[in-house]
Amino acid sequence: MDDVLEKLQSIEDRYEKLNELLSDPEVISDSKKLREYSKEQSDLEDVVQTYRKYKEVASQLDDAKSMLEDDLDEDMREMVKEEISELSAEKEELEDRLKILLIPKDPNDEKNVIMEIRGAAGGEEAALFAGDLYRMYMRYAESRGWKTEVIESHESDLGGYKEIIFMIKGNGAYSRLKFENGAHRVQRVPETESGGRIHTSTATVAALPEAEEVEVEINEKDIRVDTFASSGPGGQSVNTTMSAVRLTHLPTGIVVSCQDEKSQIKNKEKAMKVLRARVYDKFQREAQEEYDQTRKSAIGSGDRSERIRTYNFPQNRVTDHRIGLTIQKLDQILEGKLEEIVDALIIEEQTKKLEEIGE
Repeated sequence: MDDVLEKLQSIEDRYEKLNELLSDPEVISDSKKLREYSKEQSDLEDVVQTYRKYKEVASQLDDAKSMLEDDLDEDMREMVKEEISELSAEKEELEDRLKILLIPKDPNDEKNVIMEIRGAAGGEEAALFAGDLYRMYMRYAESRGWKTEVIESHESDLGGYKEIIFMIKGNGAYSRLKFENGAHRVQRVPETESGGRIHTSTATVAALPEAEEVEVEINEKDIRVDTFASSGPGGQSVNTTMSAVRLTHLPTGIVVSCQDEKSQIKNKEKAMKVLRARVYDKFQREAQEEYDQTRKSAIGSGDRSERIRTYNFPQNRVTDHRIGLTIQKLDQILEGKLEEIVDALIIEEQTKKLEEIGE
């Protein structure tokens, strides 16, 4: 714990320094520095307040222990012992909380998230399942007060989605949805199946942090822009104007198309958001690849093709294969009640990172 306390003291010192800087006229007149220092201070707030509470409790505990050395009557001695017991438990809780607060944060956690869902194995049934997943995430976002925006969608003939890309905007959206990357498997009797046999189909989900322009530089000369007429289900043209946009990032080969808006400019803006997120994600994944091969804190491999979860309709069951969690509440989960699964995944990640810190 000594190393932890030393680190906490340096964090508190930095917090105090930031207080001084935020009162400096030079900083106040520099909007970029003011924003930077304010965010840094805000990020440290919880750690510092918890550390100060810890120091206060530790001091009270020392005082109480020293009282036992005095000549006390039996009633007073029992009261002091009870206080020592309560303070010791509180100190232990604060130590555990501080260790969690010191876990290195994912810099993307507070960002909006761009989600991409695609029907995979199973044809029309996979597309219908992709639609179920989309509605599940929409309801989850609504329950947390987040805003949503569809960027691009390709409906299937029966009302599912061959592909749908959408953004969820809200504080910490990425931190709670980043574990959704991978293949989601459904087991049920399809609407398209008259024989009543249970089929297995899959849809893939990608959750990407929204990237700001300052985080990933995309040169205009590296993008090929193609325009075409929008099309509906089955490929028929739904309008004659060349409003749909396809962007190709030549250095990486990443292609994004968008046709949901009637305006070519709006389609290009939406496509750029997705392109920026995909390029940012690609560079991040490449930079982390070597580290990811050895890190123990990863939940699953992070491979987009990895099967992460099964939704079994006949048994009303959802199983997350990465942490061995099974819940008999499929109907509720599809209504967007994802908290139990998301919380379990976050705790698992924190536990593994704590184990790494302790090594």
